[in-house]
Amino acid sequence: MSEAALEAQGLTLSWDGVKLVTRDVCLEVASGEIVCLVGKSGCGKTTILHALAGLTEPMEGRVLLHGQDVTGKPGHVSYMLQKDLLLSHLSIIDNACLSLVIAGEDKDAARAKAAPLFDRFGLSGTEKLWPSQLSGGMRQRAAFMRTYLMGNDVVLLDEPFSALDAITRGEMRTWYCEMSHELGLASVVITHDVDEAALMANRIYVLTGAPSAGVPTTVGSVIDVTRVDVPDFSVTEEFLEAKRAVLAALND
Repeated sequence: MSEAALEAQGLTLSWDGVKLVTRDVCLEVASGEIVCLVGKSGCGKTTILHALAGLTEPMEGRVLLHGQDVTGKPGHVSYMLQKDLLLSHLSIIDNACLSLVIAGEDKDAARAKAAPLFDRFGLSGTEKLWPSQLSGGMRQRAAFMRTYLMGNDVVLLDEPFSALDAITRGEMRTWYCEMSHELGLASVVITHDVDEAALMANRIYVLTGAPSAGVPTTVGSVIDVTRVDVPDFSVTEEFLEAKRAVLAALND
C-alpha cells in the first residue's frame, strides 16, 4: 500500500472520560483509496470519525495526516455528514462555496472557484437553482462539492448515501468512487451496508465490541478487497468473497 494520507494509531476513546468506547483502534488510508468502517449500531463508528476529524481528543493514541500529528486539531480534513445540510435560502453555487465564504474569501472569488466544478460534478445548469429544485442524488453531489472545496485531500463520510432510494444510492456510490479516485482523495466511509462496503472499499475495517455493555470496540478484522475492472463489480467472485468475509467477521 502507498504511504498513508491519514493514519490512526492506537485510538482509545471514551464518551465521558471514564467509560471506554474504543480500545487501540488502528487504521490507515492512502491517497486515492476508500476504506470503509463497518460495525453494529452503537459500536462507536461516528466517535472514531470525530477523532479522525480532530473533534474528539483520544484518551490514548494519535492521528497522523501525511505524517504530521493532528490529534485533537480540527480543520485538517473534510467531513461530510449523512444529510446534505444545504441551506434552503442559498442557491446551489452559494451552497457549494459556503465554506470558502465562511473562511473569509470574497463571494465572487468563491463562486469563480466553484463554477468550473459544476460540469465535473454532474451539476451543470443547477448553479442558480435552489436546493428544493434538486433530486436527492444531485443534492448529495452539491454537498460533496462543498466538502471538496474545503481544500482537504482527506474526506470523512458518515453514511452519506443512506437517505437515498436504492437506485440513486447505487448511482451515487459509483459516482463517488470514480470521483474520489480521479481527484486522488483519501476517503474514510462509515456504512451499515455490507454490500456498500464491498462495492466501494479498497479495504474494510470490521469493528467489534459493545461499549454500552462494557466491551470497548476494537478492529476485529481488516479485509482487503481485490478490485477488478468490470462493468458490474457486484457480480464478481471478488465482491462475494469480500462480502462473505465481512459477514463472517461481524458474526464471530
